[in-house]
Amino acid sequence: MRIGILGAGNMADALGTQWAVAGHEVMVSGRDPGRSAERAAGMTAQAVARTSAPAAPATAAGTSAEARSRAVAEVLSGSVAKVRSGSFAEVAGFGDVVVVAVREAGLADTLRAAGPALRGKPLIDVTNAAAPDRYDPTRPLARLIADITGGHVVKGFNLCHVDVWRLTPPVFDGRPLSVPLCGDDQAAMDAARTLVADLGCTPVNGGSLARATQLEATAAFMIGLWFGGADAQAVLPPLPSSGEHQPA
Repeated sequence: MRIGILGAGNMADALGTQWAVAGHEVMVSGRDPGRSAERAAGMTAQAVARTSAPAAPATAAGTSAEARSRAVAEVLSGSVAKVRSGSFAEVAGFGDVVVVAVREAGLADTLRAAGPALRGKPLIDVTNAAAPDRYDPTRPLARLIADITGGHVVKGFNLCHVDVWRLTPPVFDGRPLSVPLCGDDQAAMDAARTLVADLGCTPVNGGSLARATQLEATAAFMIGLWFGGADAQAVLPPLPSSGEHQPA
């Protein structure tokens, strides 16, 4: 799958590198072309480090010259697809699926810069409000993305800190992380499920895009608990202890 990522920050790095390791072609974009190119090179080197043995791990602070040289060799051999960088419009045209991974403040401008290539395309929205106490449920981010782009939006990947997406795989107490997804388009949901599974996680049907507002509010609430030092995971009981429920 060709995955375009609007954004070149930590979420683009964490998710995009995992998907590159899984064999997908990835392109990232940011406001600074030079920094985007550096990010793409670092992601390529990390992907090579994950698929080569022996390999020194890449660090968040940067990638060694040795790792970069190895990445070039692996890319030339065809064993790893090079992560590329481009403009927002180039990324929008590149991706079979486009991931929206930019800050709330720059969201609308980024989507407009990406242009008409987003119309009718699966868009995975991983965004959250700038701060937990600033989320406005009357202005859901997923709906804003759909209204501006005309794309098939799926909300997901927004309940966890970026470092969770760097785990290989994200498993806690022996259970793979579940990732709820909200969307209306079946093909877009199928693509999102594939990308969740490629991280070693379990996709969960969260309902229609209208329920994305609830998913965004859940993130704001839970992140607020974490910021306060609470173990948000301990708030809810496991399924066997959750009472009797009617099938959905």
